[in-house]
Amino acid sequence: MKIRKLFGKILTTLLWSVLTIITLFPIYWMVLVSTRTPVELFGKPDLSPTFLNKIHWKNFTKPFIDGIYSDYLINSIIVATSNALLVTTLALMATYALSRFKLPGSESIFFWTMTNRMAPPAAFMLPLFLLFSTVFKFGDFTLFDTRIGLILLYCVFNLPFAIWLLKGIIDGIPKELDEAMIVDGANIFTIFWKLIIPLAAPGIAVTSLLSFLFAWNEYLLASTLTTSVYARTIPTGLSEFVTTTGTNWGTMAAVALVSMIPALLFLFLVQRYIVAGLTFGAVKG
Repeated sequence: MKIRKLFGKILTTLLWSVLTIITLFPIYWMVLVSTRTPVELFGKPDLSPTFLNKIHWKNFTKPFIDGIYSDYLINSIIVATSNALLVTTLALMATYALSRFKLPGSESIFFWTMTNRMAPPAAFMLPLFLLFSTVFKFGDFTLFDTRIGLILLYCVFNLPFAIWLLKGIIDGIPKELDEAMIVDGANIFTIFWKLIIPLAAPGIAVTSLLSFLFAWNEYLLASTLTTSVYARTIPTGLSEFVTTTGTNWGTMAAVALVSMIPALLFLFLVQRYIVAGLTFGAVKG
């Protein structure tokens, strides 16, 4: 029995080691490519760790200091962060109402909020383009090619998923706790602020993270509904390295590497809530 358990642990360790290598190797390769000159990229690849001693820093400085990719990065940070805050706030209020109050047609409301996630985003491209460029245009103001337009648009796509995710989490908070606070004289807003939000904090963190990542990585909508440096995000900027004359692989890899940093920082801030948030309410006594 002990030998079987030991063999199982060794096999599990090897399996996870292989999966880790498979997962991290593309990132390592991206780091490798980002440090090379165009001439070195098409020579014999150097996979040794000593490649860090001869980094081609121009791949990093040229697009962000001499180019426009710092603006793309700022746009992505503003759009993704604002979207995560807006989606999480609205989803919290919506799920609290659906979970705690007997609203007419609440089950239908919950179902229909998920319908726009059942179709691919490409199916909405033409209607969205017409809405942004023609319908939602008041004088000089338009949602087309603006940060606010992307924030609101991502909210439309992220909010149903956030509601679905938080619904189960808030349902897992016993209603008896609400009743106990009401007996003590608390009102709805006090219950929401001092009971629901603290207990649902892991789920809120996970919802914010996923909303942030969706807005951060989204390409199709941003590339269609933005055209200028004042609104375009970093994923759309990466496509500009692919031209008819060739692809600047080194600079593209450097920009992609830098674009991962804000998302990793956001993930680092909420990592301790992730496991708790994904399993919250899954098991009930």
